[in-house]
Amino acid sequence: MARRSFLDTNVLIYAVDQADPVKQEAALGLIARQAKEMSGVISTQVLQEFYSAATRKLGISPIQARQHLRDLRVFDIVQVTPEIIEEGVDCSILNTISFWDGLIIASAAAAKCSELISEDLADGQIIQGIVVRNPFR
Repeated sequence: MARRSFLDTNVLIYAVDQADPVKQEAALGLIARQAKEMSGVISTQVLQEFYSAATRKLGISPIQARQHLRDLRVFDIVQVTPEIIEEGVDCSILNTISFWDGLIIASAAAAKCSELISEDLADGQIIQGIVVRNPFR
């Protein structure tokens, strides 16, 4: 069975951002592989952040962004609960990271992911037993 990997918002944004073709290609390949292996996980937080960044920063139309959200249903989706929010707060305090990164780690832990694919934390860093992998370095 493939390892479960949590995909951070930046991976999904790079997949639709044509400003950096190298990162876009890497993100698209990663997403395709995770979808094929059925090992990718995201959260409701990631879906919200994706929609906001895609429409506000990239200028993608709301209709297109909504379709991307539908397409992302191929992944397991963690519903952010009050308990996960509390875990995210604790994680951010204990690891001196932002609340939002702590919430991502807490969601990944809730889904029993072994890695977080993101460029927002240090590549190789281990937080709560989850290894951070930066596919864009």
